[in-house]
Amino acid sequence: MEFKIFQKELELQSRGWIPTFHDVTKEINEIVAASGVKNGTVIVASHHTTCSVMIQECSHDIDSFDLEYLQHDLLDIMRKMIPDFAEEGQYRHPGPIHAQYGRYVDEPGNFTSMNTDGHLRSVFFGRSESITIKDGLLDTGEFAHVYFIDWDHVRARRRQLNVTVIGTPDDIGDRKWNNGEVINTLHKFTPEEKAYDEHFDLQLKR
Repeated sequence: MEFKIFQKELELQSRGWIPTFHDVTKEINEIVAASGVKNGTVIVASHHTTCSVMIQECSHDIDSFDLEYLQHDLLDIMRKMIPDFAEEGQYRHPGPIHAQYGRYVDEPGNFTSMNTDGHLRSVFFGRSESITIKDGLLDTGEFAHVYFIDWDHVRARRRQLNVTVIGTPDDIGDRKWNNGEVINTLHKFTPEEKAYDEHFDLQLKR
């Protein structure tokens, strides 16, 4: 069986002033098709520590902030958990040394380090997702899309998303485990657990 690895990078433009949700489903599908891999895995990973990758349903409706309703619902919840960085000293980060480091690497101003909210949100969501490839298609179900989220909204900036496809161009045969038998994980009571108890008489012999 042949084994292949195929890597590409997506360049994305975030708008700043509010977190940006990029729907990259079309591009991920195109990369998988170009890879020639029919069965395997695609890893979609952020290059940045204030960004996340999310697999979620496409909400279709879009509001005046250019966010799908489900995305804005998610942002509202995150703002309750991790409020937007609105004033200096709101969070411990960034400290004076980190701010100086930003100047050392030619950041345009101290304000670009005021993105603690983005770092914390990224920690909650994680920076990558792995998706199974079956017969050349992403196994995301009927409604799921792949989103790259830029939580850092202090400025508009260019972002990079890394895509690695790993797998084989070959068919792999029947995938069914135990001929597709349905696995019942519900608790099954033992005879001892179901045994008669004299205290039942209170209910049974009224």
